[in-house]
This record gives sequence, C-alpha cells and structure tokens, in this order.
Amino acid sequence: MQVKPTNQLINTTPVFEVFTEDEIEAIYYSALRVLYETGVRVYCMEGVDLAHSGGAIVEDVTEDSALVKIPPWMVDRARATLPRKVTIVGPDRKYRMELYKNQIYFGTGSDTPFTIDPYTGERRRATYEDVKNFARLAEALPNIDFHMSLGIVQDRAVGTYDRWQYLAMLEGTNKPINITAVDMEGVRDQFEMALIRVGGKEEWKKGPIFSLYIEPVSPLSHSKEVVEKLLFAADNDIPFVYTPCPLAGATAPSTLAGTAVQALTESLFGIVLSQLRKPGAQVIIGGLMSNMDMHTTVYCYGSPEMALLSAGYTQITKWLEVPMYETAGCSDAKVFDEQAAMEAAINIATAALVGGNMIHDVGYLEQGLTSSMEMMVASDEIIDMVKRILRGIPISDEDLALDVMAEVGPGGHYLEHDHTYERFRTHIWQPKLIDRRGWEDWVAAGSKTYGQRVHDRVIEILETETEPLLDEAMYKELRRICELADARHKDEELDMKMFG
Repeated sequence: MQVKPTNQLINTTPVFEVFTEDEIEAIYYSALRVLYETGVRVYCMEGVDLAHSGGAIVEDVTEDSALVKIPPWMVDRARATLPRKVTIVGPDRKYRMELYKNQIYFGTGSDTPFTIDPYTGERRRATYEDVKNFARLAEALPNIDFHMSLGIVQDRAVGTYDRWQYLAMLEGTNKPINITAVDMEGVRDQFEMALIRVGGKEEWKKGPIFSLYIEPVSPLSHSKEVVEKLLFAADNDIPFVYTPCPLAGATAPSTLAGTAVQALTESLFGIVLSQLRKPGAQVIIGGLMSNMDMHTTVYCYGSPEMALLSAGYTQITKWLEVPMYETAGCSDAKVFDEQAAMEAAINIATAALVGGNMIHDVGYLEQGLTSSMEMMVASDEIIDMVKRILRGIPISDEDLALDVMAEVGPGGHYLEHDHTYERFRTHIWQPKLIDRRGWEDWVAAGSKTYGQRVHDRVIEILETETEPLLDEAMYKELRRICELADARHKDEELDMKMFG
C-alpha cells in the first residue's frame, strides 16, 4: 500500500528563471527613475500634449519634439487600466492566441530584405510570392501559432509593400498575423483590409485578426510615426506590440541589467501614452534586446545574451501582468546549418521555459536580414520537442507504475503490456524529421542529413495543393486597396535589377 504524503510540493513543469523578485523590482524602480528624471524624447507634438495633459513634465521644447518626464504615479495609474490579457484571432476564428501569464505562442519574424530560395539555394531579394509561401508554411506547421511576413515584398512600390505583404499573408494562412506598416497610410490601408476580411468593425471588436508591430527608437526616443501608430491603434481597438530594440554597447548600456532598464523605460512610456489615449488599450510589450558584437558591429540574434535578456524581460512582464513579445527561433548563421540549429534550439528552449507569450522571429538568419524556410521547418520540430520538455514528468500512482512492474516482474518486458500500449504515444515524444534508425537502415533510406530532410519537407509543403483561403470576390476587394495605394505611389516602383 502506498502512503499518501501531505504538504507535498509538485513541480508540474520545469522552471527557468533569470531574476529574483527583488531583482525585478530593482529594474522596475530604476526604469521609473529614468522615466521621471532623465525622460524620453518625443517627436510627435500630439503625443507630447497628451502626456502633458495627463500630468507629465514637458521640457526642452523644440519645433517638432520635447523632453517628456513621467512621474511614477502616472505609471501606476496606467497599469490600473492596462489589460492583463490580450486575444488575437485568425481571420476564420479557427486559431486564437490568448496572451497572458505563461501562455506560449510561437511565430515568425518580418521584413527581411533577403530570403534563401528553397529551390536554388540562392540568397536573393524577397518577393510577393515568397511572402505568400512563407504564410503557407505557417499554415501547415502545427507549432507555428501566428505569422509575420518573413520578407519584404520588393516587386511592388516602395511605399506600398506593407499592403501587399498583408494580402500575401491572408492568401497563405488563417492564423493570427502581426503586421508591420511603412507609415500611417499603410496602417490605415491594412486596417481597412482587415475589416473587409473579417466583416466590419463590430466583428473586429469580437476578436482582432492582427496586431500591429511598433518599434520606438533606442535610446529613449519615440518618433512621430511611432507615436501616431500607437494613437491610431488605441483609437481603433488594435492590439499593438510596443517593442524597443536596444543594442547593448551601442544603443544601450553594455551591461545587461542596464539594457533591461532602458528597454523597460521605453516600454513604460508606450503603456502610459496608450492608457491616456484610451483606458484599456491593448498593449503587448517586449524588447528585442541583444548585444552588439564588438568585432563585427552586428546586432546578434543568436547570442546567449539575447536569450538571457529575453528571458529576464519576460519575468519582468509577468511581474507587471502585461503580455510579452519574446524572441526565438533565430540565428546569426547565413544559411540553415549546424550553427542555425544550435542557436535556435537554445533560444527556443529559454523562451518557452520562462513562459514568453508572443515568441517571434522563427525563421530568421543573418541578424534578421535573411529568412529561411528550412529554418522555419526545423524550428517547428525544435518547438515541438521543447513543448514535450515543458510537460515535465507527472508523478501519480499510474505514472509510478508499481503494479505494472509487479506484473511484469524481473526479466520480463513491457512491449505487450496494456500500460505501454495505452501510454507510449502520449508520454514518449515522436519526432517527424529527426532520424533514429540504425546505420544500415539510414543508408538504405538515402543517407540523408537532417538538413536534407528539412529541405524535403519544405518542398513537400510548397508543392501540396491547398484550397484558396480567399474567394475571388474577397481577393479582388483586398487587392483593390493595394492597387489604389500603388497608384498613389506610382513613382516608387522598385527596380529589382538594382539589388543584383
């Protein structure tokens, strides 16, 4: 007979932490000090006026900017109306993300100028068709929960590529989308497209089908375009990601704690301004925080410092009770190779273990300059493996299996036992691309490396016919908005030849 213990602590899932609660509080209160004493430079006078009306101190006013200092009580007031949970759905509402503490969702990154052609292996400029194909991959991969473009559409006008990116993504996936926008005109056009796709403003309010990416300028600056996007998003019930991208040693202090303080200062300003504009505005904060490599001066996407900063910042956002925009599935490698897999595995594991919410940049190579379909497919399997680790090792009477051991006894085996048959599929992770065969069987199957198997899976997805996600009438209406934007920017056609 098993004795039932009392006062037992059960560690249901593995736990990973970077900061203690005292350290989180030290970073938070340091950010409050910077926001109040150093302040932030705001280049949108509408934003300056809004902050001032809410109690901010405004100094050093110029024609187009001012230094804005936010007292701590304004942050407290903003946090009181800040949603603790943000929900984003796919256009057909089959997929949804509920962003709150420890709910993890993985997605891709956006706006890479280059991509690796899956058929030729060539690194070249991204096109509309590439962005659509990346969206099709996102739709097919079970561990990709939301999508960003993974390319800049460069066979359209410079000032309108964002609309075409959104159309390409809508053609390829029904999963939630995180958009970027060239400018305010681009935000308005894409919002109009989304309302057409979802069936109007009232349907949008039932579940927004995209979030808007907004990036303030480190250090401690908020451009006119950034603030205008924030205000438009708040006014129109658009969830938005307000994510600074400080670079330790370049646009932020070289210490990781200092970088975290600065990033939080920049994010807190976005929270305060959004809640002044509309209490309850849906904000997701984050920070693509990393270090500058002092030898190459590049922004590192695969460094341990990036993983540490992302994980630590996630803890801070959980303490604040605000959804977090995390980073993982990315690498500084130039092609999908051993370095890419290693760096992606590390940052995916840390992001998942610490409980980041909206974990983006899956598929990034070369410091976010190049996208890779192979990287995306491999990361999908890495995420699946990490999710198994997150489930931990449950310990119940059935899991301890004492009766089963007694029935099998010394020298027996478990292959034919019902306990094995009933549980091995749910308790033992099964890979899809990782190879576990013996040498002879592997050779007989073609001796393919993991990279070759990943490539084959990419081609399989691309060449599998699927039903169109948009009917002809819907596609024409969405395309009309893109074409009208093109007409307004007709002198900005990209000459692809100039890029080589």
